[in-house]
Amino acid sequence: MKKTLLLFITVLLGAFLALAGCGNQNAGSGEEETEQKAAEIPDSGALTISEDIPSGTTILSKGPNGEEAISAKTLNLSEEDIAKVKEGNYKAAIVMHYAGNDWSKAQIDGLEAAFKRMGIEVIAVTDGQFKAEKQVSDIETVLAKDPDIIVSIPVDPVSTAEAYKKAAAAGVKLVFMDNAPQGLVAGKDYVSVVSADNYGNGVEAAEIMAAQLEEKGKIGVVFHDADFFVTRQRTEAFEKTIKEKYPNIEIIARSGITDPNTGEKIASAMLTKNPDLDGIFAVWDVPAEGVLSAARTAGREDLVITTIDLGTNVALDIAQGGIVKGLGAQLPYDQGIAEAILAGHALLGKETPPYVAVPSLNVTQENILESWKMVYHTDAPDVIQQAAQ
Repeated sequence: MKKTLLLFITVLLGAFLALAGCGNQNAGSGEEETEQKAAEIPDSGALTISEDIPSGTTILSKGPNGEEAISAKTLNLSEEDIAKVKEGNYKAAIVMHYAGNDWSKAQIDGLEAAFKRMGIEVIAVTDGQFKAEKQVSDIETVLAKDPDIIVSIPVDPVSTAEAYKKAAAAGVKLVFMDNAPQGLVAGKDYVSVVSADNYGNGVEAAEIMAAQLEEKGKIGVVFHDADFFVTRQRTEAFEKTIKEKYPNIEIIARSGITDPNTGEKIASAMLTKNPDLDGIFAVWDVPAEGVLSAARTAGREDLVITTIDLGTNVALDIAQGGIVKGLGAQLPYDQGIAEAILAGHALLGKETPPYVAVPSLNVTQENILESWKMVYHTDAPDVIQQAAQ
């Protein structure tokens, strides 16, 4: 998939072309905007996710089969563990549903950095382009390379299941991002599922919406009309929080997307049918970009947009004090580290929890630069830093 969004910044900053979304590795007017190098993982001490992530945060999400979440903050590989893993000369493959947006790139970066520390060779990184048949083919290709580990996120939990079962039967340690294929059993067929606290991030998006609307108004919801566990949790959390905590905010419009690049079309129709809308929640940042474009076209600079995921384009609008007022952010780099740690535990024969989650993060204009650094382990691109000032 391709997503191109033309954003005009202020005269002070000049014109800025930001390419984001599925299938696009570079966001910004040049590679320097998104190719800033993430901080290196320390080459000594235990391997953990970032110590800057607050401890004690309650994880609100449950796993694909209703499992209670274990916080990724509790995971670690000791130096002794790492030395033992290195002795195995293991190989890993990363099989993505798509690999072209900021979230996916950060996941891959975190995995590669952690595997490097563990002495594990990454032999393949694939992009399923959000097509189940492409991902099944990718798994077959990867299995021919004889990996010890596959870290993956299934495009579709049903149609990809047999391919993952084949990998499990071959003795490959499977660690999943966000969702598990249908029919596979934790501890038997796969190591664990690692996710962001998607329910918690949905709650964060609802709280920001309520605060911006002063707890009253009419809103719409752009949800993911697919059997995708994590996006369903986000929408459920957003809507439940609004309905239960904010009775004077009414959800009057709901529209589903299957292709994230149709966000603008969906939002335009929603705004035309409901000109009295005060806000719209979009289930992640790529469709939120479409909502943003539709709002601008409709002259609705007063609309409040909230979403999930700190992509470049929504981050820029937040930094400028634009229509996107805030979001719940995942921490994909640290999620990648957590996945690698669990793979290490499995290689060492250690018991692993079936579901692990990384805490949620509330992002607004006030903390946009700090949030970017926490999410991506690098400073925000210059254009976002300038906009925030």
